[in-house]
Amino acid sequence: MMPAPPAVLVFAATDPSGGAGLQADLLTLSSMGCHPLSVVTGITVQDTTGVEDVLAMDAEWVVDQARCILEDVPVAVFKLGVLGSVEIIAAIAEIVADYPEVPLVLDPVLTSGRGDELANEEMLEALRDLILPQTSLVTPNVMELMRLAYDEAPEEERPDYARAAMEVLESGCEFVLVTGTHAPGVQVVNTLYGREGVIRSDRWERLPGSYHGSGCTLSSAIAASLAQGLPIPEAVAEAQDYTWQTLKEGYRLGMGQIIPDRLFWAREEPRNDVH
Repeated sequence: MMPAPPAVLVFAATDPSGGAGLQADLLTLSSMGCHPLSVVTGITVQDTTGVEDVLAMDAEWVVDQARCILEDVPVAVFKLGVLGSVEIIAAIAEIVADYPEVPLVLDPVLTSGRGDELANEEMLEALRDLILPQTSLVTPNVMELMRLAYDEAPEEERPDYARAAMEVLESGCEFVLVTGTHAPGVQVVNTLYGREGVIRSDRWERLPGSYHGSGCTLSSAIAASLAQGLPIPEAVAEAQDYTWQTLKEGYRLGMGQIIPDRLFWAREEPRNDVH
């Protein structure tokens, strides 16, 4: 019998399109050689164009799902996506506090790719107070970074992302990876911050179109790389390369955004006509 691959436990909401959310996490983790474990935090009504509605799970059900699997399977990494409610955030914070040695990757999904609201101010405050102090790495885009860092967005037209990242680090998390997909520029610049400042900054060709689940893919790829034993800076580098490849080989499944191809490496020939 072969040894088991490392197991990553994901807390996230479902996506019927398979482009984002829990399904994207499971595909990414499997593609990168991990065994995905899942706790459903919510059920969404969505397609490739956007999110229509979210039904948050009862917090007790979230706890029961997690405690049951954690009593059975050793977990290498926790990964958090859409969490659904303040009660669920508080419940998850209690669960992960019992496993301080397990790295935690937080994808702070505050809106959908279309801009649909997925976290209100009470949930944002709970994330800051309960989850960020236990987080190894948080992966906000520039808009999410501003909401995590400040109660109100800064008034200046050109916000200081470095200062905002340091504000988030003050909440207690170890690293912040600020993704530049929503920032202007010919290239996408992703910057990893630690408490001593910039750890690494990576530039990527900006691909045409918009993608459904790119943030889920990146954060899950980081979780997978951490589960495989890489330190955070190297895990971030590995995950960015994987994610960019999934976007380059993405395909249009429906009438909305492009779906990243998390199994691009398994195709006989790359699809170069998808954009």
